[in-house]
Amino acid sequence: MKTSDFSYDLPEELIAQYPAADRDSSRLLCLEPQGKITDTSFKQFTDYLKSGDLIVLNDTRVIPARLFARKETGGKVEIMLERIRDEKTLLVQLRASKSPKAGTSLLLDDKTSFEVLGRNGDMFLLSYDGEEQLTDVLNRLGHMPLPPYIAREDDVEDKERYQTVFSDEPGAVAAPTAGLHFTEQLLNDLKNNGIDNTRLTLHVGAGTFQPVRVDDIANHQMHSEYARVPLDVVEKVNETKRNGGRVIAVGTTVVRSLETAARSGQLTSFEGDTDIFIYPGFKFKVVDMLLTNFHLSESTLLMLVCAFAGQENTMKAYQHAIKEKYRFYSYGDAMLITECET
Repeated sequence: MKTSDFSYDLPEELIAQYPAADRDSSRLLCLEPQGKITDTSFKQFTDYLKSGDLIVLNDTRVIPARLFARKETGGKVEIMLERIRDEKTLLVQLRASKSPKAGTSLLLDDKTSFEVLGRNGDMFLLSYDGEEQLTDVLNRLGHMPLPPYIAREDDVEDKERYQTVFSDEPGAVAAPTAGLHFTEQLLNDLKNNGIDNTRLTLHVGAGTFQPVRVDDIANHQMHSEYARVPLDVVEKVNETKRNGGRVIAVGTTVVRSLETAARSGQLTSFEGDTDIFIYPGFKFKVVDMLLTNFHLSESTLLMLVCAFAGQENTMKAYQHAIKEKYRFYSYGDAMLITECET
């Protein structure tokens, strides 16, 4: 399949620049079998669930991973953290007028410094030798890493709204955006109606926004991300299946985590890096329903959704969403796929 098979044109005004007034006030496009489309609101999400279903959430927490630095020569450098490798080493994306060479020092406003160790593919390795904990430096000087298609600086509201209400494990540099629509009240209401939830962790990396640069998608190499699927999640999923319930993945990160943990054919606990690439032709072993936001044209996330709902159905749903002026991407509206079509 070609990357261009997953292309669509989006009017710029449909890219959500700010979150909805309330988390659960977004619109919801429901895609049902045979491509049936229903326009509703996220508050009606529960209408599509039944007692005994299980919602799986990603409890990763976004860290303030965007830093502004300068070279000793004065040149400005933007640092976007991808991953903290250890207490002294970071994997980052760098934006500068000229890429810094190995040995270059990058200085923050308070004179905290990083040294460029060299390139790592499209990214860079930095070393840090300060006495302050690296996470404390980020919390003090870092900015929320809003996606590149949000054309504004982060503000105070983003510190809370670019996190899910169930975020608990710091490490992501992008939010698992399907989870942004949930409130504590909604989760409690679901439980009271017999719909439980369980939580795994996938730390979303900045590579999630990297474009597919090959024509044949089978030649694309996914970036790797840390994921953890605990034993209690496995047990809850298996119990749900045994009792005839459905497993609802909240976001593509949950799909990637669960399907990684089931690569052997049986769901087992998992902890480590995953570079699973899900595109049409993939056979899903765990997930029955998918709640997701709308994704970038030609992105691996859109390819995953097409694998789950069927490419033709998905692309028609996207055209419908554009026609009906849904809000797209991280702070945008949601889409519920009620059944795996493939």
